[in-house]
Amino acid sequence: MKKILLTGFEPFLDYKVNPTMKIVEELNGNSINGHEIVGWILPVDFEQSAKLLLEKIDEVNPDVVVSLGLAGGRYKITPERIAVNVKDGDADNNNHAPQDEFIEEAGDTAYIPTIPVRKITNRLIEEGYPAEISNTAGTYLCNNVMYSALHHAKVNKLSYKSGFIHIPASHELAIQHGKIPSWSHSDLMRAVEISLEVITDEVN
Repeated sequence: MKKILLTGFEPFLDYKVNPTMKIVEELNGNSINGHEIVGWILPVDFEQSAKLLLEKIDEVNPDVVVSLGLAGGRYKITPERIAVNVKDGDADNNNHAPQDEFIEEAGDTAYIPTIPVRKITNRLIEEGYPAEISNTAGTYLCNNVMYSALHHAKVNKLSYKSGFIHIPASHELAIQHGKIPSWSHSDLMRAVEISLEVITDEVN
């Protein structure tokens, strides 16, 4: 069976709950379009997140790699259009805060994801879920793992489809945080499933 490596993150910064973690844990072991979902939770750590992701890619040998990230404050599902070779941002969960650093010293300036971001966005809207393409994944952990997975595929000539999707907060997180828009967990789950359906349609 073909495989999807689906990753999420642990809680971080002011977000005491990370809905990507719950989604990935619940989808782990399920299948979509004949693809088994292998769920994996990444640490919010600049030094370890990409390293562990690439190790998992080599272990699983997936056909699709999709990473999910929380975009607290966004109110739509936002597939990311580009990953840039920069890590810079707030301190991670181990209090490391890089500034103006390359993710890969000899890497390309940027990579375009190989998942169909426009088709994902259009399908979500057709199904009644607010969505739009995002033109920046920032320079924090989300961009870090997105860039690393795409770079890994290029330099090792691997054929997996790869990209990143940001999701809004869940109601659970919004209640705890107090100042961000949110979706129900069931809507977040279904939006992720629809996104994976669109991606795997192109792999089958």
